[in-house]
Amino acid sequence: MSVTIYDVAKKANVSMATVSRVINGNTNVKPTTRKKVMAAIEELEFRPNAVARGLASRKTTSVGVIIPDISNMFFAELARGIEDIATMYNYHIILSSSDQNLNRELDLFDNMLEKQVDGVIFMGGSISEEHVKAFNQSNVPVVLAATVDESNQVPSVNIDYYSAITDAVHELIEKGHQKVGYVSNSIDSSIETSKVNGYQDTFKEHKLSVDSNLIYKGDDTYQSGIKAAHYFMDLDEKPTAILTSSDEMALGVIHGAQDLGVKIPDELAVIGFDNTRLSVMVRPELTTVVQPMYDIGAVSMRLLTKLLKNEDVEEDQVILPHRIIKRSSTKE
Repeated sequence: MSVTIYDVAKKANVSMATVSRVINGNTNVKPTTRKKVMAAIEELEFRPNAVARGLASRKTTSVGVIIPDISNMFFAELARGIEDIATMYNYHIILSSSDQNLNRELDLFDNMLEKQVDGVIFMGGSISEEHVKAFNQSNVPVVLAATVDESNQVPSVNIDYYSAITDAVHELIEKGHQKVGYVSNSIDSSIETSKVNGYQDTFKEHKLSVDSNLIYKGDDTYQSGIKAAHYFMDLDEKPTAILTSSDEMALGVIHGAQDLGVKIPDELAVIGFDNTRLSVMVRPELTTVVQPMYDIGAVSMRLLTKLLKNEDVEEDQVILPHRIIKRSSTKE
């Protein structure tokens, strides 16, 4: 049978309340008594249950993290940033994958609350009124990571996705590319809408026509990048450059084009988005827009700790800087 707080109290010859105070770090315990209790805990190999401990302290020092896909390298970087800062502030994380399914996202959020987490960091494809309502009705703070709430009701950490895409398109147009394909993400989200608008507005700004045939709806996978390359290379007026909404799709574009005998970057320039480790694992190495996922995760967790500790928060809609790293998938 598992050791209980009663067993520890009996072994140390103190009350269960005293054991509870020691476990929860209450300073109102004599050093000699604390030493006895800690010795009993060690001898009995007692492991305090976080939820039970939270009943007394109203804190479990746990944070729920909901991301779309644990196996995706993009989201793994986000989780690493969250975990590093959580460890620094003595929190541990409970990580769950939602598969970008609305019902599952809401169910996971409810499950996190049942586990009595102190707060939640959420990353999803899009934020609906149901999300905002659930977050606002909860009794714990919620921070969005790389996720936009158009109502600005929920604290968030992002980059300026519109500007990030316009910078990439400007880069290509200034290099002489007037036909630029764009591989979008299939998720109908504020972020993807901003990217598509940025792509189209930049052409208008340069007084170039916007060709709807040059927008291909991908699904954020390597395979959809390959399909996009075949689609674009079958057009009568082929693009001389392709911009994608993620690095993974960009790799698919590069390999799909190479399979067709297209030379990168001599015949086709390619720019990705995210700057994941994949960008340097392909040849030629990928020029990409840097979305600092580790930093987004770290800043999200730090923002959450401020909310948890009732510290002053000057800005709860945080926009981090982006940049373009130029590599050999585009010409100098």
